Amino acid sequence: MSSEARHFGGYELGWRGVDLRLREPAGEPEGALVLNHGRAADENDLHGVLDAIDPERRLLGVTTGAPFTGLPPGGRHWYVVERVGFPHAETFAASFVALQERLDALLAERGIDWSRTVVGGFSQGTVMSYALALGLGRPVPAGLIAMSGFIPEVEGWEPDLTSRSGLSVYIHHGAADPVIGVAFARDARARLESAGIDPAYRETAAGHWLPPEIVPELRDFTARALGGVAQPG
Repeated sequence: MSSEARHFGGYELGWRGVDLRLREPAGEPEGALVLNHGRAADENDLHGVLDAIDPERRLLGVTTGAPFTGLPPGGRHWYVVERVGFPHAETFAASFVALQERLDALLAERGIDWSRTVVGGFSQGTVMSYALALGLGRPVPAGLIAMSGFIPEVEGWEPDLTSRSGLSVYIHHGAADPVIGVAFARDARARLESAGIDPAYRETAAGHWLPPEIVPELRDFTARALGGVAQPG
């Protein structure tokens, strides 16, 4: 998809819309696994992680491509970063609407309910995943994977935590993360726990990356969130 120039709150950015890259299941899908990439990456970045989490291909795998281009250091972006923890409102809103529309349409087309879908991401992709999973008026997914991100504080979006006490959540953050500090993950855990959500919480010595030692945990979490048993590694 080609990029077109658009203006968002004082920024002139390239807009490509949200792209989807699919990994088909081995048979009839038992659900879906959606992964949203981080800043300056694209829909190819986490595609290989789909097989690591779902090696038997029981699920429809989906990786998304953010709509914005033209921001440093290149790649695709979900929103403009002016202050960590507080996405730029207009760019966040445009991305969130586009992401909802693409995913809702895909899941409806494939006959997969959000209650059979695990959504997750890394960095900016985690922010968008929190928005999808916790947003007021949004359907409750089977599970949420939050890696190296935060629950957004942004005008026009608010979480609905009271109706999601049964939501399965896995949070990972590197204690040495220099981009998004680990305090954001600790705050997310506290907010979820105060609402009756009991997230699986993991800190490692990592920086701003996905350490390989958490992959088996992601695999088990996803299987259990969908009501199954842990898959062999």
